Amino acid sequence: MVEFPRLDAYHFHERKWDSYENLMSEFEWEVPNEFNIADYVCDRWADDPGRVALFADSEDSGRRTLTFRDMERSANRLAHYLTELGIDRGDRIGLSGPQKAETALTYIAAWKVGAVPVPLSTKFGPEAIGYRLDDAGVKGVVIDEESIHPFREVKDDLGTLEFVLTVGDVVLEDGEGEFWEALRGRPDSFENADTAAEDDAVIIYTSGTTGEPKGVRHAHRFFLGHLPLFVFDICNMTIEESDVYWMPSEWSWIAVFDIIFPAWFYGRPALAYSATRFDPQKAFRLIDEYEVTNAFIPPTALRMMKGIESPARRYSLDSVRVIASGGEALDSSTYEWASDAFGNVAVHEGYGQTEANMLISNCSALGEVRPGRMGLAGPGHVIRILDPETGEPTVPRGEVGEIGVKYENDPVCFKEYWKKPEETGKKVQNGWVLTEDLARRDEDGYFSFVSRKDYVIISSGYRISPEEIEESLCTHNAVEQAGVVGIPDEKRGEVPKAYVQLSDGYDASDDLVSELQRLVKEYLAQYEYPREIEILDELPTTTTGKIQRERLEQRDK
Repeated sequence: MVEFPRLDAYHFHERKWDSYENLMSEFEWEVPNEFNIADYVCDRWADDPGRVALFADSEDSGRRTLTFRDMERSANRLAHYLTELGIDRGDRIGLSGPQKAETALTYIAAWKVGAVPVPLSTKFGPEAIGYRLDDAGVKGVVIDEESIHPFREVKDDLGTLEFVLTVGDVVLEDGEGEFWEALRGRPDSFENADTAAEDDAVIIYTSGTTGEPKGVRHAHRFFLGHLPLFVFDICNMTIEESDVYWMPSEWSWIAVFDIIFPAWFYGRPALAYSATRFDPQKAFRLIDEYEVTNAFIPPTALRMMKGIESPARRYSLDSVRVIASGGEALDSSTYEWASDAFGNVAVHEGYGQTEANMLISNCSALGEVRPGRMGLAGPGHVIRILDPETGEPTVPRGEVGEIGVKYENDPVCFKEYWKKPEETGKKVQNGWVLTEDLARRDEDGYFSFVSRKDYVIISSGYRISPEEIEESLCTHNAVEQAGVVGIPDEKRGEVPKAYVQLSDGYDASDDLVSELQRLVKEYLAQYEYPREIEILDELPTTTTGKIQRERLEQRDK
């Protein structure tokens, strides 16, 4: 039996705190020199044969329950498969998977051998998948049935690719293997790699407003950086043996580190439900059926759930203690609806980003929740409002500036952008991670989101690059120039809108608009296509020919 140090710093919920200020002043990070995420989210609990790790449900294949021992043994078998193929420390493995056991097992097995998962949204098209896998130089890919077709369009162009494992209902092609078949007959014990806390654990690609998507390199320590706000926000300072954790978002996203893996750090079960799209009525059924206690539900999903009439009369929601939300701003009306619909529950908004996640939130157990405000800095994080021009924390309370996170000694902060040192230098300046988000901080320390500093579009929590959409549109012969901006959307917060200047010889038509929308949906991601396309005779540009997005934005105001 392997003994894992308890890491007492992350069990501060077991103590009674007099105030938020008292917790902030006493909390100190605990980051061992050697740390492997797999040890703490899986193996640590495997000696308890009945401890449930996962309730796995699906709209297609029914349900099953996996214990931590089940997870450990399957992950060990996959780790043997990877090592037999020569996968070693630092090697990258592409992963495109929804809420399924196979997705979690791939993360864990990769960490066991010291490899680095590269998660990819199941909504990506071939261009988005191909760029990321090629840029990361992946040696292998675990790909779900949802993503198999766009992946196959680009897999022959991936010069470093050595293996492909498929998940789900897939007819195998040459060079592909089936996930569970790969595990068959292999040993169920494995000696995990002794990774340093600073070793790479994951590369998550994020879209900005300019240039290509950037691979965000995170170390194993970054997982520890998520735990304080998990306790503070998603748990509201209370963790019970009866807890069940759930989020509706896919697991090939940063949010899986907000709630699913942290739940396993504390030995509590998570719920996985695999479906092709979010069904708000099914969400209530899952909460009822599995007695979910803590849920991380993005504002877009909450707004969809608002459309279900009188949910408390139709479903038992008494188990819920906390509804946490984030990824985009939570509007006051949705906050009030959630507080009413779920009864006596804590509704918290949180804030973070791929480069530095789980930073700010409300915590009703330690203070007042102020709707419309993101909340307070989480334990361990030093967050200030910076002057956007100088990058210095000189902005007075109540005035607008850029959110900055102290980079040194905060484990949640990224290491760097993969193969992009110049971009890293722009992101980390004067010892601060520049979030590119504008906010204000009041006299009591509460942060309020104001706007983005750049033009990135946040739709249903996804960060969308206008430039990527513009480039895709311009591949069509009919498009001379394209400019993309975000416009308000009742359900998604924002959606992309494209303004297009046509090439000579082409005329505007509904068929052309539909064709351009399909183009973006097929080559980037399903959520990135412009919901509206407006044809203009000429797009506004600078003297150097750059599209003036601010003038396009004014057209919709």
